[in-house]
Amino acid sequence: MVRPFYLSIVLVGAVQGAWADTITLDQAVDRALRHDARVREQEHLVEAARGLQQEAENATESIFDVNLFVGLAPKTNNDIFEDTDEGNKLKIRKDILDIKGVAPWYNLDFTVIKPLLTFGKVENYTEAAQANVEVKKGDVALQRAAVIHDVHRAYYGFLTAQDTRLLMEDVRGRLVKAQELVQGWLDDGNGKAKQSDLFALQTANSLVGRYIAEAQGYEKIALDGLKTLTGVGLGKDLDLADKKLVPVDLPKETLKELQQRALTQRAEIGQLDAGLTARRALVEAKKSESNPNVYAGVAGSIAYTPGREATQNTYFYDVFNHGALTPIIGIQWNWDSGRQPAHVVQAQAELNALVEKNSFARQGIPFQVAEAYQKVQSYKAMVDELAQSSRAGRRWMISSYADFEAGLEESAKVMTAFQGYILAHADYLRTVNDYNMNVVQLRFVTGDLK
Repeated sequence: MVRPFYLSIVLVGAVQGAWADTITLDQAVDRALRHDARVREQEHLVEAARGLQQEAENATESIFDVNLFVGLAPKTNNDIFEDTDEGNKLKIRKDILDIKGVAPWYNLDFTVIKPLLTFGKVENYTEAAQANVEVKKGDVALQRAAVIHDVHRAYYGFLTAQDTRLLMEDVRGRLVKAQELVQGWLDDGNGKAKQSDLFALQTANSLVGRYIAEAQGYEKIALDGLKTLTGVGLGKDLDLADKKLVPVDLPKETLKELQQRALTQRAEIGQLDAGLTARRALVEAKKSESNPNVYAGVAGSIAYTPGREATQNTYFYDVFNHGALTPIIGIQWNWDSGRQPAHVVQAQAELNALVEKNSFARQGIPFQVAEAYQKVQSYKAMVDELAQSSRAGRRWMISSYADFEAGLEESAKVMTAFQGYILAHADYLRTVNDYNMNVVQLRFVTGDLK
């Protein structure tokens, strides 16, 4: 028999499992940033850029070139030359081409080279690679900002659709009561209502039902989008901590302060600065490609073939039996007189194009901030006006409906009051959503979304 204590634990766990996950906007943003594969993709590209940087930095490390193989060689037990009676003259043996079997041929060739001077190639390519890492980091920041923007849009979109549905359901409830009241008057035949009043209410009721269905669809779309962004999963329940759409606080900074902030903390600004550094370094690197490389190292070769007698003449190189080792110092020069100058021209042109883009960005970003700032100010004024309009419209609807119930108001005027309230409050909700998203956009263009 299950003890009551353990049974209570099981029941509590089951109830908790049935509860939906409730998150705030900040929690949704944090989850999305940890879950979004697009952010991780950009982070992996940063690691790839770091790999290129490491490759450039290690270009002056030692280079090992080793070739080891085993082959076959013809056997012989005599030297390539035979003794003669003609003084110091050498005579090649007549049976040199006679094959008397084969023997294994072991051969090892190796060099160990340490670059000493590259005359700017390694230094400039390293600087370009380091700047490229900063460019890729900027891509991560931009993708994070895009994810934050998407989360806000889904979060506010859900609240807007939810509040719109609640508005329509509230109005529909009043329309149903009014329809029942008119139906009763018509059944009693007291002359307080006409058949056209009933038809008008039925028409309005169906229209409101249409907008309820539309709002429910937008609710589901926004919530599914939020589930996808945060990684909750479409099959899981999710509740929002905020139960009502409200306008966010108006930014307190002045336009000039926001513009200055954008020019210092926008990811694109950092990317352009890093890009200019990379392009300048690449131009110098392309120029230095025509310079030589100075290196030092060790080179050696060893070969051994059992069954063959080594050649003892020091003027001849025995490929099958030998040993050699020597320190080396050398100059490597690879200069393509046709293509290398063209590469410099290309790199210089790309640098010039980026300089122009940087100039345009520093002019365009303040305009972007000004545009977003003016929209926020405009939408805030619209929200304040529509809030008053919505409150007045609700009073108008309630008072008209009360007069209608008392038989003091015509149905046409009641319908007009319902319509006025719906339009005012629905426009208010839509404008609040647009205002909130414009505040998010202002944060985006100033580089605050990180």
